[in-house]
Amino acid sequence: MRISNEVFLLLFLMTFTACDVFDYHPYDGKVTGKTDINAKNINRIEESCRGKKEFKFAFISDTQRWYDETEAVVKDINSRPDIRFVIHGGDLSDFGVTKEFLWQRDILEELKVPYVCCIGNHDCIGDGEDVFQKVFGETNFAFTAGNVRFLCLNTVALEYDYSNPIPDFQFIENEMNPSDSTVQKTIFCMHCRPYDEQFNNNVAKPFEYYVKHCRNTQFCISGHIHRTEIKDIYNDGMIYYAANCIGNREYFIFTIKENGYEYEVVNF
Repeated sequence: MRISNEVFLLLFLMTFTACDVFDYHPYDGKVTGKTDINAKNINRIEESCRGKKEFKFAFISDTQRWYDETEAVVKDINSRPDIRFVIHGGDLSDFGVTKEFLWQRDILEELKVPYVCCIGNHDCIGDGEDVFQKVFGETNFAFTAGNVRFLCLNTVALEYDYSNPIPDFQFIENEMNPSDSTVQKTIFCMHCRPYDEQFNNNVAKPFEYYVKHCRNTQFCISGHIHRTEIKDIYNDGMIYYAANCIGNREYFIFTIKENGYEYEVVNF
């Protein structure tokens, strides 16, 4: 088959241009800049809140693709000197692309307070989980702020085709009776709550058992559904707070008090 000079030139230019534009593979997993952020910031959170029975923290989620709004929420949080730390509920990326994680990380690094990030379902696309672990750390982790133990869980079972134990009940069980006697309360953080389509709803009822049997569980927080919702999922008195996506310019502030807690939905 004979190819005309014009077609050959066009194909050549397209190839050359493609090589020029795509100087890396979007899923190459090559990470530059800060890594292992959760572990480093957990140290800062625990030190900042040590001995405190009352403190405030912010919960944001689903910042994927909304870079301007993520910058705006960082500025809003920075304007509130009483917030001790920030928890991100996951979906930092839209397609699990390395650059997405790095762009989000660089924006969040402008926070004046430490932050930690849970993993979301979009963060698992392609090689996203590997990049997440390099940049932020393990997909299940815990830390203590004041007298509260925060359990931050990977709950996006559908992305793993149910091949991994998600949620990881062994991890939760290990946290049910903390050896630290100063821990008096527990808060669960996750991307997908029970009965979301990403959650392994075959184990939704056992999950309720574990939540209720951790030390004085206060409430659970999630993201994923891109709207603010406050719901007693199991009709057992345990409240699940779902945060809006940051594209809708809303997030939560929780105030942990010596007796109980308060929450605020912030529009920015």
